[in-house]
Order: sequence, then C-alpha cells, then structure tokens
Amino acid sequence: MTNLNEIRRVLGHRDFRMLWLAQSASVVGDNIVLVALALFVVQLTGSATDLGIVLAAYALALVVFLLPGGAWADRLPRHRVMIVTDLARFALHALLAALIFTGAVRVWEIVVIEMLFGAAEAFFRPAANGLLPQTVPESDIQQATAITTMSANVSEFAGPALATLLVLGAGAGWAFAFDAATFLVSIAFLLRVHPRARSRPADPAPAFAPAPAFAPALALAPAPVGGADSGRGVWEDIRAGAREVRARVWVWATLASFCAALFCALAPWFVLGPIVAREQYGHVSVYGVIEASLGFGTIIGSLIGVAWRPRFPLRLAMLAIIVWPLAAILFATGLTLVLVIPATAVAGAGIALFDVWWLTALAERIPPGALSRVSSFDWMLSCALLPLGYVLAGPLAGRLGAVDVMIGGSTLACLAFALGLLPRQTRMLERLPVVPSGVRPDEPLRGLAHRP
Repeated sequence: MTNLNEIRRVLGHRDFRMLWLAQSASVVGDNIVLVALALFVVQLTGSATDLGIVLAAYALALVVFLLPGGAWADRLPRHRVMIVTDLARFALHALLAALIFTGAVRVWEIVVIEMLFGAAEAFFRPAANGLLPQTVPESDIQQATAITTMSANVSEFAGPALATLLVLGAGAGWAFAFDAATFLVSIAFLLRVHPRARSRPADPAPAFAPAPAFAPALALAPAPVGGADSGRGVWEDIRAGAREVRARVWVWATLASFCAALFCALAPWFVLGPIVAREQYGHVSVYGVIEASLGFGTIIGSLIGVAWRPRFPLRLAMLAIIVWPLAAILFATGLTLVLVIPATAVAGAGIALFDVWWLTALAERIPPGALSRVSSFDWMLSCALLPLGYVLAGPLAGRLGAVDVMIGGSTLACLAFALGLLPRQTRMLERLPVVPSGVRPDEPLRGLAHRP
C-alpha cells in the first residue's frame, strides 16, 4: 500500500505525469513492433538470418547516433528533441504500414526504415533520460524512475500478446500503424511538459578511489540544463561527456560489463530463444511463456523499486542482474518449466531493480547539463556489440547448436557481471540522503562526495 501511495503522490507532479503518459503511449507501440517485426519478417521470407539483419540494422544505427544524440539533447530543450524524434518515428512506421498494406514491401525497405528508426531513437533516449529528473523534485527521482520503468515493463508484458493478435489477426500493417499513432499521442503530452532547471551541485569524483590514470581531471561544475556550452562544437561536447564517464570507475566498469554480457547473452536470447524452446521443450510457444514470465517479474521488480532504497544500490543491482543469465542457462538446459518459469520471473525482477537503481544513480550524481551525454554513452557502450551479436548468433548456432550457444553465452554473461562488481567504487557507492523539502535546489548538499 505504501508503494501505491508513493506512486499516486509522484504522479501528482504535473510535468512528470505528462512525461509519463507520453512515454507510456510510445512504449506500448514499441513493444508491439518488436514482436510484430519478428513475426512479419519470418512470415515474409521464412529466414532467421533476414530477421537478424533487420535487427542489426536498427541496433547499429542506434549505437552510431547515440553520442551526437546525447550531445544535442544537452544543448537543446530535451522535450523538444523528443517531440522531433517522435515525429520522425511516426513518419517512418506510418510509411512501413502503408508499404505492408500495399503488399509490395521488401526486406531491404524494412532494413532502411528500421535503420532510420534506430537513428531517430538515438536522439530520443538520451533526451528522455535527461528530462525525467527535470520533472520532479530531487527527492523523488528514484520513485519517478521506478514508475516509468514499471509502465515500460507492463508494456513489455502485454505487448507480445497484442502484437501476435494484430499480426496474425488484423495483419502486420495494423501493428505498425498502431505504433505510428502512439507517437502522435506522445507528442500531444510532451507539448504540455514544462521542465524545471536543475542547478544541483554535481557529484565529484569519489574520494575513496582515485580516477584511473587515463581519466583526465575536469571541473565538474554543472552546465545549464538542456544546453551544453554554446561556444563548443558537438564533438567537443561528446568528448566532455566521455570525460564524465571516465572520471567515475563505477560508470565505465558497469558499462564494460554490460557490453560483454549483452553481446554474449542478449543477442542469442532474442535470435535463438524460439529455437531453443522447440529443441528442449517441443514447441516455440514455450519461449513466449518464458518471455511473459520475465515481463511479469520486471513489473514486480519495478514496483518494489518505488520505495526500496538500499544503502549500496549498485552492489545489490549487479547481484540482481546476474540472475538473468543464470535463468537463461536453466532454460537452455531444458530444466522443468516448474523451476524455469519462477526463476525467470525472479530474473525479470532483478532486471527492473537494476534499471531503477542504475538510472537513479546517474540522475543524482552526474552533472545535470551532462546527463543526456552520459546516458548516450550508457546506451552506446552497453549495446556496442549487440548488432554483431545479432549477426553471429544464427551462424554460430548452425555450427555449434542453438542450445550450446545460449548456455555458453549466458555463462560468459555471468562472468562479465561478476567482473563488474570488482571495482570498489561500484560495491561501496552509497545512496544519497533524501533532500529535505526546505532545501533549495542550488544549495550544497551533504553526502555528494562518497565517504571512505
């Protein structure tokens, strides 16, 4: 009940409520399209390789454009950047829907559209991550992050079922048309957002562990929110964002572990999951059941994350996320579903809790004027090898077997997450105290420097 009261209270902030409604609308369409794309491409060509190429094209464009996307999101009003990218994504999926309705769509057209879609999303994601803390008081950042994560997870849970109904019932064109319409709804709410300026002092480099020798020292005074230094070019802004990442071991070490883990485990999960389900359990529908249990777990995890503020959030976050590849190993070995389904639900809760605590740490400790750039490095480095993973998963499964590839990749992901816990900064990063309501945003706050 306490968590539900917290949700109602945080949604009482009008600007956050408008942002939440905007993102909830678009994320529903996104999760429908993720499944609809897979179903449609396989129906169109019957080739898993073609699906891998489409997914790789989207992911590659996303990775390539994330850094300039983050730089521009720090230069311009972030809600305006989101509106422009919503318009672009509306146009792209409306075009794809029209091509499907005509019956003349070809795979290369889908590849081009999804590549452009990924480029537009590369500007949207850093802007959204930077905008959220501008819509609530500093003390409500974790709760707002958890609420946003929860709505996304609800969509991930319901999206596959709705996508299947649309593609196999009304037709794939309607799935993409629905997604296009959600971007117009998102724009309508974003036009009503009036973000506040954040001038809270930034978190300095931790006192208990020096920055690595290759991380240049830099002044961490916050830049004006939503606008990077106008005297610098975009490339200079990107380099300044890179310095913010390198100055914090807990940031770059976590991103390195995710880069390896997503390449080794996430790509095989998406590309080979249905094949593993058919080989180990006799039917591809089991993969859908496992995905649903994962989605259910993320909903529970994000609900827990509304109020749970552990003393060492990243230590617990890394321990929580490691459950996901462990559950994937259980699935790939063909263990009874009586154990695999609840294990996957626990893994989903771990994913959601990691997201809440990680995004809260970034929002609270990164200088406000650099948050979108650091978020862009977060997405880019985490997903850097994912396009290659999508391309390699099919051929590797052809040589080694889908089951062996998933088990081996998930084992390596466990190792990567375990290595991510080695830096002391990650293990000893403490939660920040709740900001008293009477403290002005521009007053220095105790506890910003980590204690030894």
